[in-house]
Amino acid sequence: MNVHEKMNYVEFPAKNIEATKTFFTEVFGWNFVDYGPDYTAFSNEGLDGGFFKSDLSASTDKGSAFIVFYSENLEKTQSKIEQAGGSIIKPVFSFPGGRRFHFGDPNGNEYAVWSE
Repeated sequence: MNVHEKMNYVEFPAKNIEATKTFFTEVFGWNFVDYGPDYTAFSNEGLDGGFFKSDLSASTDKGSAFIVFYSENLEKTQSKIEQAGGSIIKPVFSFPGGRRFHFGDPNGNEYAVWSE
């Protein structure tokens, strides 16, 4: 649903669009719609968005925006990420409110997953 002046869409760089689609489908069950060879979009995943062809990547070290996923089972989600070819950037650590870890997708984009 489009809501006036609320966040509506997010885009990420992707060196390899096909590897990106495979990774997010295997780990999170996402579906994609391609718009040419250099763009793919996802929807109904909490926030709609897409991946555009780029040799760049997004990370907190570079000051980029940071997406955090929620999981009811942190270790199970971490295992799925690793099995799908993702990398663990920061292992599980505690913070006020829960625990989380940071991971990289096949493009090197950084995300986190948290749980209570």
